[in-house]
Amino acid sequence: MSNNNTQGLISSYLLDGKGGGKSLSWDDIYKDTSASGVTWLHLDYTHPKSQDWLKNKSGLDPIIIEALQAEETRPRGVLMQDGLLVTLRSVNMNPGAEPEDMVSIRVWIDKNRIISTRHRRLLFMDDIRESIELGLGPKMPGEFLVHLADRLSERMAYVIDNVDETVDKLEEEVLTAESYQLRAKIANVRRETIELRRYLAPQREAMSRLYNERVEWLTDVDRMHLRETADRTMRYIEDLDSARDRATVTHEELLSRLSEQMDRRMYVLSIVAAVFLPLGFLTGLLGINVGGIPGAEDKNAFLEFIIILGVVVVFQITLFKWKKWM
Repeated sequence: MSNNNTQGLISSYLLDGKGGGKSLSWDDIYKDTSASGVTWLHLDYTHPKSQDWLKNKSGLDPIIIEALQAEETRPRGVLMQDGLLVTLRSVNMNPGAEPEDMVSIRVWIDKNRIISTRHRRLLFMDDIRESIELGLGPKMPGEFLVHLADRLSERMAYVIDNVDETVDKLEEEVLTAESYQLRAKIANVRRETIELRRYLAPQREAMSRLYNERVEWLTDVDRMHLRETADRTMRYIEDLDSARDRATVTHEELLSRLSEQMDRRMYVLSIVAAVFLPLGFLTGLLGINVGGIPGAEDKNAFLEFIIILGVVVVFQITLFKWKKWM
């Protein structure tokens, strides 16, 4: 079934055990297909028909149903009865969305059924659906969990690589462009890394727990792949920590350069003010309108006064250099 979210059913397949699957409708789902193979149902948990099926037809424990419909979720992997309840978060790759605005996937997996729920679109679930249509999808429930974790990890890698590239550019810009506008860019990168790490840390714990759970349909090969994904998630966390630290150092370097820039400007203004202070005093003194001003009757007095001011400037500059103020 195509990804058209018809009456809450986003996609559904009866896996054939060879990487492909048969598309199912709501009518097929209400029939018992467990004897024929593994079924995967991908639902919009906000749709009334999906809620009704979960509550009245799925046969799941009420606690599991509540978890599959929970709006606020935290990454986790819990063994319940003979299946796994998995909640994971992915970066938001939908058009116009911010990657750190994480979206959630809730999955119940046992030996006969896979039930996944979401509200906002998840592109990595579309990847799994397309792989099934091409005959390259998961064959068993354990492989589905591996595919899910792997596709999610691939999307995360793309975002973290972009974060690293952004930090690289900011480090270069700080060395070439001492601009106050860079402060906002650095702040955005730091906020993004903090948000991503806040969700990745518990996700790594959830992944670690999954490959340690003992369920019969999870093979040793599946556990090995899940462990590799958990290790990859740990590397992502370390990359985010590194990017955050680099952004902090870049911010400090920017503040230092802006401070030096301000100091240089204030230094120039101070020198100019110091040079013109005695000149202003002399011109102000001779500008008072009272009798007895020297040179009032001498037509060469103005030229002589200009020479005196020049001598004063030369004397000040010499003094500043001797004092090493310049």
